[in-house]
Amino acid sequence: MPATDTAPAPVTTPVPTVLAKAVTALGGQQRDGQVQMATEVAEAMEEGRHLLVQAGTGTGKSLGYLVPALLHDKRVVVATATLALQHQLVERDLPRLVEAVKDVPGLDTSYAVLKGRSNYACLHRIRAGVPDDQGALVDVPTGSMAEKVLELRAWAEEESEQGGSGERDNAPRHTDREWRQVSVNHRECLGAAKCPFGQECFAELAREKAQRSHLIVTNHSLLAIDAIEEVPMIPDYDTVVIDEAHELTARVTQAATDELGVSDIERAARRASRWTDGADGDPAGDLEDAAQQLAEAIEATPPGRIDQLSTQLSDALVLVRDAARACLSAFPRESGGDGDGDAGRTQAKGMVQEVYVNAERMAAGSQADVLWLGEARDRFPARLHVAPLQVWGPMRDRLLTDKTVVFTSATLMLGGEFGAVATSLGLKPTERVGSQVASPDPDSALPWKGLDVGSPFDYGQQSILYVARHLPQPGRDGLGPAQLDEICDLVDALDGRTLGLFSSRRAAEAAAEAVRARLPHLTTLAQGDAQLPELARQFVEDPHTCLFGTLSLWQGLDVPGDTCQLVIIDRIPFPRPDDPLMSARQKAADQAGGNGFMQVAATHAALLLAQGAGRLIRTTSDRGVVAVLDPRLETARYGRFLKASLPPMWSTTDPALVRQALARLGAA
Repeated sequence: MPATDTAPAPVTTPVPTVLAKAVTALGGQQRDGQVQMATEVAEAMEEGRHLLVQAGTGTGKSLGYLVPALLHDKRVVVATATLALQHQLVERDLPRLVEAVKDVPGLDTSYAVLKGRSNYACLHRIRAGVPDDQGALVDVPTGSMAEKVLELRAWAEEESEQGGSGERDNAPRHTDREWRQVSVNHRECLGAAKCPFGQECFAELAREKAQRSHLIVTNHSLLAIDAIEEVPMIPDYDTVVIDEAHELTARVTQAATDELGVSDIERAARRASRWTDGADGDPAGDLEDAAQQLAEAIEATPPGRIDQLSTQLSDALVLVRDAARACLSAFPRESGGDGDGDAGRTQAKGMVQEVYVNAERMAAGSQADVLWLGEARDRFPARLHVAPLQVWGPMRDRLLTDKTVVFTSATLMLGGEFGAVATSLGLKPTERVGSQVASPDPDSALPWKGLDVGSPFDYGQQSILYVARHLPQPGRDGLGPAQLDEICDLVDALDGRTLGLFSSRRAAEAAAEAVRARLPHLTTLAQGDAQLPELARQFVEDPHTCLFGTLSLWQGLDVPGDTCQLVIIDRIPFPRPDDPLMSARQKAADQAGGNGFMQVAATHAALLLAQGAGRLIRTTSDRGVVAVLDPRLETARYGRFLKASLPPMWSTTDPALVRQALARLGAA
């Protein structure tokens, strides 16, 4: 039964009954936390009330929200942060769930996946040719990537013939640069009405399928563009479930962040020159001259946050903005020419439009934005960046006010409370159902409920939190001899099986070098030695292996079993003091009368610590130690808040006791 905007008759089968049916059919084990979650999610959807659900690893939270989403009588969107979870939902969980509940009367089990346009191959670009930097269309790319691009083109044609999705995730292995030769972004797209291949377009077919579906799976970024940037990308929906919700504010910020570099302007000017040659004056040349003015202004600006635009930088941005606007006006009106010419014109105009929009935003100097100049690195010149100072306001006004939202993650309670995360998402502590403090404005209040359904793991029996209180406080110079000695002693006691999570690439490499030198019988891998999937495979296959890395390992690695029995965290992961956006947010919180350090820096650190510690226990049979080499977790006043954000592990500061425990694990 296809989904429509007219609500069908509600399904009368109770949520626990459908959930039990699904769990049995999938060969799983129903857990009390999963039943509680599904019941509360269904109630929130029915009442139109927001819900935050912390569901620990192993709870089965995907079914905990998918079952009530299917039973809800209006369209539901599920948004994830990572491609891995999106793939799991669409390729594994949903097909198996649909098969399990197919005989439930009246149930609409239609679903679709929806991504941004650049995630789909573009048949027009593939068939009509790829514009080069001058805007000329060529049929076959040249150089070392020609073979790969031809392979991607052949794959896309096969997808089209066989009714495939044309999604990037299903394509042969490729780089970002290679994928750009067979895809377009939303500014470069001709639009279905003008494109000769609009009827076959993968992106348009995905949108049409979503329009017919009851459940839509998408990502945080597309949700942000649709709901917060107010660019219509998703068919109308009633409720959204946001999985991996601890990532949402970062993803929304990322979606609303823009960049501008001199090379962007020069490239746009070169592309535009082909189309604006007949205009009065030389608008493309003027744009290129403006790029040079910006280059000089950037050269005179120190890297870092820009609280006040200098006259030179302000004038240069205004010059770029005005030149881009004049260049846009100089593009000839479309005359219905051939598709090839239209594609080149559309892409050229799209590039100039992007320069104009970004320069205008940066020149405005809005207090709602943070502007900074990144550092030049190797062959990459410095670029300007602009991001929103905060995103909770737009999320509240444009998402939470109009839709029912269910937030879920294994990490939503920081310091033992939902307040910090709820506030960052746009909800107020006084609006929480049952709050002892009345909301000052009940008419505009957005009621919400916080629910912790626990975890099937017995953290107190399965894991130890070891804080190396005897070590010196971390300094700016990276790992010192005492920290390296501690790392080697811990790894030696367990004989490998160690995941090292470090605050910087330099620290990870220093630790790897020390372990290789002192414990040569072990295999020690460092992030950068190979691609992450290859490193993870080696880590799993050899029990006497250590894997050391940075942020992507803190959140993106799932290795249950004996592979990982020791997680080492070198220091509390506070944001860098010179981080432009975090420092601006901290300053703004202080100026508003709050505690900027606790609201921004400590909250950021607590989320990452919880995610990092969560790499250890992934099943009910896992055992191990989380070792934090930063004594501040034990000695600083904020340490209690950070520890309360972690799973309830048994805690100690005794290094001898921990080495004995690791030795027993290694022997077992």
